Amino acid sequence: VQLQASGGGLVQAGGSLRLSCVGSGGSLDYYAIGWFRQVPGKEHEGISCISYTGYGAPGSTYYTDSVKGRFTISKDNAKNTVYLQMDSLKPEDTAVYSCAADVGCATDWSLYRHRGQGTQVTVSS
Repeated sequence: VQLQASGGGLVQAGGSLRLSCVGSGGSLDYYAIGWFRQVPGKEHEGISCISYTGYGAPGSTYYTDSVKGRFTISKDNAKNTVYLQMDSLKPEDTAVYSCAADVGCATDWSLYRHRGQGTQVTVSS
């Protein structure tokens, strides 16, 4: 499966953005999808994940502490897309955001077999 993240941009602190991760070449139903972010000079940080939702499985969601209560991950199976709704954005959320897919959720970017290109999010103060 190939992944493409989009929806980034420039937003003021306190604002919102919704990122999309569109899958092609395979159904995202059968994958856990993780969202990561990276700032220059640092490793990818795992910030959210939604687990497998195939065959009607409800899927579990996970968030790193720094985004809990502000970010929401969701999946639209009909559009083969996973979303990351980001509210109450802070300048420290500025990063390149990318999505990745594999059989299960993990916080290590290198463990995902399918990794997409990122989209830049910039939050101004």
